[in-house]
Amino acid sequence: MADGDLITVEVAFALPDKQRIIELLVEPGTTAYQAAERSGIVKVFPEIDLDNAKMGIFGQALGTKGLKPPKEHELQPGDRVEIYRPLTADPKEVRRKRAQKKKDSEAAGKAE
Repeated sequence: MADGDLITVEVAFALPDKQRIIELLVEPGTTAYQAAERSGIVKVFPEIDLDNAKMGIFGQALGTKGLKPPKEHELQPGDRVEIYRPLTADPKEVRRKRAQKKKDSEAAGKAE
């Protein structure tokens, strides 16, 4: 296959203190999962579990909103495969605790 038949895509992953975007050439029909495997990003971030990692394309989670899951989603030229870290806290629970803390501090202010 000639280079002219390949497409350029990126694979990205980030931690709070370290991030990496790897550009690679792949054949048309390559899936998001295959690109993540071929990028070698797991060598940089060994904590990534590709088989269970959530992935997206430019902020759109794969496997949701009509998008195929990573092992089926075929990439287009210029796509960026984003590998998401697992959530450490449930966002709903974090918001609930924040609202309760604000309510408690407001109540304490009125009691003074």
